[in-house]
Amino acid sequence: MATDWAAGSATELRVLRQDDWDRFYDNLLRAFGGATESDEERALWRELTEFDRFVAAWDGDLVVGTAGAFSFRMTVPGGAVVPAAGVTMVSVAATHRRRGVLTSMMRRQLDDVRRWGEPLAVLTASEPGIYGRFGYGAGTFQVGAEIDTARVSLSVPPGTDGVRLRYAAPADALDACEAVYAAVVPRRPGMLARHRPGWERVGLLDPEGERDGASPLQCVVAERDGEVVGFARFRTKLGWGPSGHDGTVFLEELYGLDPAAEAALWRFVFGIDLTSTVKLHGRPVDEAWQYQVSDIRRCQVRLRDALYVRPVDVGAALSARTYQVPVDVVLEVEDAFCPWNEGRWRLTGDAKGASCERTRDAADLALSVRELGAAYLGGVSLTALAAAGRVRELRRGALAEASVGFGSAVAPWLPHGF
Repeated sequence: MATDWAAGSATELRVLRQDDWDRFYDNLLRAFGGATESDEERALWRELTEFDRFVAAWDGDLVVGTAGAFSFRMTVPGGAVVPAAGVTMVSVAATHRRRGVLTSMMRRQLDDVRRWGEPLAVLTASEPGIYGRFGYGAGTFQVGAEIDTARVSLSVPPGTDGVRLRYAAPADALDACEAVYAAVVPRRPGMLARHRPGWERVGLLDPEGERDGASPLQCVVAERDGEVVGFARFRTKLGWGPSGHDGTVFLEELYGLDPAAEAALWRFVFGIDLTSTVKLHGRPVDEAWQYQVSDIRRCQVRLRDALYVRPVDVGAALSARTYQVPVDVVLEVEDAFCPWNEGRWRLTGDAKGASCERTRDAADLALSVRELGAAYLGGVSLTALAAAGRVRELRRGALAEASVGFGSAVAPWLPHGF
């Protein structure tokens, strides 16, 4: 069994054993406020746990720290699906803070990710201030909204009326919905391919205790010529006020294979009987409905960070994606936590492919691996990072060239948490 030690403490790190999973998970739940989970949800997360990729920090016979890394495949600009370690279930017991436990787990984990040959590590942060020092940068953002559908109308593209909608039990429609999801994955950077069994069921979790009075999960599928071309999963919560009904639709997921299919589903969600509000979260920042509504102010759109990205192998990560315009730039990369990335890298590439190799040539841009992670999926521009003082231009014109090249025609998006 692999073992190492947290610096300055008596805490031992060990690969997670199946027999220790319940103690591991209980420690995690306590660190996140002690909330209970349904038996179904707990069982699914145990099923998804890849035990050889998870570690627990032990103080004697007590679990005092947890961390894991799912083996994901993530879409990058250009459509390639690249191995990425999905960092998850990270916690330190409140009794063992400031003893180096987290740093030790992050050190161990990034060494492991490198050994596994995965060029990227990604995570969602409960506290964003924690992970920057380990080289993670905010690479995707997401939109939430509370739409007043009593006052906001939706214009739809041609072909929308040709899409047929029907209700389906979420479990019965699972295979068809997963086929839609799989078809969408290559189209947008940041999306996660569900290559391991079990992930398709995360979207079906529906514990009654977490509905807050809303209905059980519902599903509508969109069809054209007998083929499923989209789906939406949602809950409804009816309410009544002095003027009549004021029910709410809680949108959980919505995917369409083309603009008409997607618009048909949005129009349905806007028009559900006895409701006047649609609440949504975690949607792409460039999603079409924002340009189809009659009054964007009454949608109360809000933005927040989502996926944090960290290149673990700079050369392999930058070679795995493509670039909107030709780039030939030397990057001076700072990475104190993973020093194998430090130094100069020559990136050459275009829309067909790229290579990134060590070089002794003079640097054109200087940045840390954190900024490289933020820009990697194309949703954060190098120009904006430079304006914030996070990227330095060393050759005139290099910033504009690289910034356009690193961009993405569609905004990157994390479709679900982990």
